[in-house]
Amino acid sequence: MGLTCESTEAEVLNYCGLHIEKETKQDKIIALAGNPNVGKSTVFNSLTGLNQHTGNWPGKTVANAQGKYRFKDRNYILVDIPGTYSLMANSAEEEIARDFICFGGPDASVIVADATCLERNLNLVLQTMEITDRVVLCVNLMDEAKKKRIRIDLDRLSSRLGVPVVGTSARSGRGLDRLMDAVCSLTDNSVQPSPLRVAYSEEIERAVSMVEPAVGDILDGRISSRWVSLKLLEGDESLLRSLKEYLGYDLMQNEQISIKVTEARSFLESSGIPRDRFRDEVVTKIVKTCEDIGRETITFEKKEYAEKDRRIDKILTSRLTGIPIMILLLFGVFWLTISGANVPSSLLATGLFSLEAPISDFLRWISAPEWLSGLLVDGVYRTLAWVVSVMLPPMAIFFPLFTLLEDLGYLPRIAFNLDNFFRKACAHGKQALTMCMGFGCNAAGVIGCRIIDSPRERLIAIITNNFVPCNGRFAQPTKEKQKCCRALTRKKRRPN
Repeated sequence: MGLTCESTEAEVLNYCGLHIEKETKQDKIIALAGNPNVGKSTVFNSLTGLNQHTGNWPGKTVANAQGKYRFKDRNYILVDIPGTYSLMANSAEEEIARDFICFGGPDASVIVADATCLERNLNLVLQTMEITDRVVLCVNLMDEAKKKRIRIDLDRLSSRLGVPVVGTSARSGRGLDRLMDAVCSLTDNSVQPSPLRVAYSEEIERAVSMVEPAVGDILDGRISSRWVSLKLLEGDESLLRSLKEYLGYDLMQNEQISIKVTEARSFLESSGIPRDRFRDEVVTKIVKTCEDIGRETITFEKKEYAEKDRRIDKILTSRLTGIPIMILLLFGVFWLTISGANVPSSLLATGLFSLEAPISDFLRWISAPEWLSGLLVDGVYRTLAWVVSVMLPPMAIFFPLFTLLEDLGYLPRIAFNLDNFFRKACAHGKQALTMCMGFGCNAAGVIGCRIIDSPRERLIAIITNNFVPCNGRFAQPTKEKQKCCRALTRKKRRPN
C-alpha cells in the first residue's frame, strides 16, 4: 500500500489493491457503506452524478464504484463499498467492506441506514465505530419513515452514538448538503467525534485488556488495537490474512501476542465462554446495544406500521400457501413472457428477414464472391436476425417483470421458501434466484451466482444453472420461432 506521484497535479493511490486517483493532495477519500437496499447507491449517484466509474475489486468478482464530488472548493472521492449487514466477514462482500474501512485509510466512512428499520442497521454502525472513529451516520429514507409515522430523534441519536448523524431523502436530494457538511467538518478535524464503545461482559473486557497492550505496541495506532484484540480472541482467520497482507507479517507469530492470546482464551474458557461461543457473546451484546439505542431514539406513532407486511409474509412464506403462490406467480411471469413476445418477435422477424434479399442483391451487384456472400448473408446476418427476433422480445419482457418482483421484495421470499429444499440437495438457497434469472438468460443466471458466499455452492450453482432452459431453448417453440427456424433452413436460390 503505497503512494506514487505521476505528476504534480495527480496522485495514484492503491488502497487494498483498489486504484484511486487524486487530483490534489487535499482530496478526501470517503467510504460509503451500508446494508443492501437502504439507498446507498442512490446517495452515491445523487452526489457523483455522471462523474463515476466502476470496476472489480482486485482478485474478486465483486464490483466497486468510485465517483468524484466537489463541495466547498474541495474534491471528495466516494468509494461505494459492497452492501453488507455485518463486518464479521462471512462473505467476499463483508471482507471487502471490512478491509477497506480498516486498511484502506479513508478520511471518513459514511454509513447509510434505512430510517424505517434503523435498529437493525445500527449493527453495522456499531461495528464500524469499533474500527474507526471517523464515521458519519446517514439516516436515509426519512420520507418513507414519515409515511409510516416513524419519528427519529437525530440529535439524541448523534449524542448516543458520539458521531455526526444526518437525515436524508436521497431520491429527492434532501439532506445531502447537510451530509456533506458533516463529512467536511469531520475530515477537516473541526469536529472531534467520541464514538460509543460497546461494553461487553466483564469476562470479555478483562480478556481484551490482557491482549490489547501487546497488540497496541505492534500496531502503533494504525488500527484500533481493541478491535484487533477482539478479533484475535475470536480467531478470525479472514482478518488474520488481511492483517498479514497489510502489516507484512503474521501477528500471531509474535511470541508476546501469542502468549497473551493463549492466556486470555484460557481465562475465557474457565469463565464459561469457550472459543466457539465468543462470537455469539459479542454479537448478542451489539444487538442489545442497538435495541437500547432504538428504544431511546425511535418513536412509532403507529404501532401497527409493519402489521401489513407481516400479514403478507404469513401468506407468501407460509408452509401451506407459500409454495403454491410462488409457482403460480412464476408461471404467470413465464406465460406473459412467452405469449407477450409473439407479436414483437413476429414484427422483428418480418423486418429483419425482409432485408436479406436486398443485401444478397447488393453483394451480387458488386460482384462479391459466392463464399463472401454466403458468409455475410447466410451466416452472419441470418443468424443475427434469428437471435435478435427470437431472444430480444422475451428478455425485454422477462427481466422487467423479474425486476418488479425484486422491487416488491418478493424475490427474497422465494429464496426463503426454497432454501430448505436446496440445502437438502447440498446447494444454496440463493441459487433459486439465479435459476429464475436463467429462464430469461443463462448468462445472467450464471453471472448472478456470485451472490452465493460458499465457493463450493457457487460452483454447484454455476454448473447446474446451465441446464435451466432459457427462453431460447423452451421445449415448445412459439410460432414466431418456427417461422425463424424455417427461414434459417430454407435455402433461397435466385436465378442469375
